[in-house]
Amino acid sequence: MTGLEGCPGAKMVDLRNEGNQEETTGKVTSQLKQWPIQMHLISPTAPYYERADVLLTADCVAYAMGGFHPEQLKGKSIAIACPKLDEGQDVYAAKIKSWLEDARINTLTVLIMQVPCCMGLLNLAQEAVQSSAVKVPIKAIVVSLQGEILSEQWAM
Repeated sequence: MTGLEGCPGAKMVDLRNEGNQEETTGKVTSQLKQWPIQMHLISPTAPYYERADVLLTADCVAYAMGGFHPEQLKGKSIAIACPKLDEGQDVYAAKIKSWLEDARINTLTVLIMQVPCCMGLLNLAQEAVQSSAVKVPIKAIVVSLQGEILSEQWAM
């Protein structure tokens, strides 16, 4: 027993016959401008976070969204995390708070999948902003399993 049997985010879904099988022609240029990107590995005070628009995204999002690089990542600094599987999320909260207080980021976009466990990433970001003396706008974007944006709103 893995503990994932009852989780809606672990439910098997076959998307092969969804009908939206567009071919991309030509090379899509990567918009990634930094390394590392995994939340446990990043330094929140790295120069590419200073006064930046930051994208905090669930690991699965970039695989679901065909246009992730030009539509979401372009012009932003990034960090990725999995709110369900990553351990040590208290470290994540401290790093988000450091983005606010030390790096003085401009905005924080939290990009998550539609599955319930992904809301943990948005909750973590909101709690970090609430506990900080420095406030920044948070945009929450929820993506379907098919890669479509289901909702986009300023959460704070």
